[in-house]
Amino acid sequence: MRAYTPKDDVQAKSYYTDRFYIAPTLDKAPVTSDSTFASDLSSLSNVVDIKDAYIQAGHLVIYVDSRDNVKTITHLKVIRAYDFLVELSAIDYISTRDGFEIFYEMLSTSKHKRIRVKCFLKSTDAIASVEPLFRMADWSEREMYDMYGVIVKNHPHMKRILMPDDWQG
Repeated sequence: MRAYTPKDDVQAKSYYTDRFYIAPTLDKAPVTSDSTFASDLSSLSNVVDIKDAYIQAGHLVIYVDSRDNVKTITHLKVIRAYDFLVELSAIDYISTRDGFEIFYEMLSTSKHKRIRVKCFLKSTDAIASVEPLFRMADWSEREMYDMYGVIVKNHPHMKRILMPDDWQG
């Protein structure tokens, strides 16, 4: 049996010492250190404007304009053989940057490589749907709308999946 510990001040204690702790970022490598990623980036830069690119944790990370998300994903799928959209979501930066960072994690089964496409979206803007390219984007885009309020243009069935239909916010 466990030893008894008094619980009269348990709510006064904080479990976390630093509420606003930000984890350190991983090291970034130049894209030129991987020939496959360098070729992919070179091809993509002919189609869209690349804001930033680097390799982090073995993935190529590319920042593009939010208006170029469909062009970017289409090029990576059709031309560069990134045939799986593994993940799609948003990160809330409302308090610091008044918007969201949207990211797409893609996998090439033939190259055994992963690319993460990121773009920043202001809280008042909308982003185009990639659901016609990847069917899995259906629920992920609906979840972004439901949980964060991110408006996704041209989505075939933009309906809430978790919150009540009359939810505002």
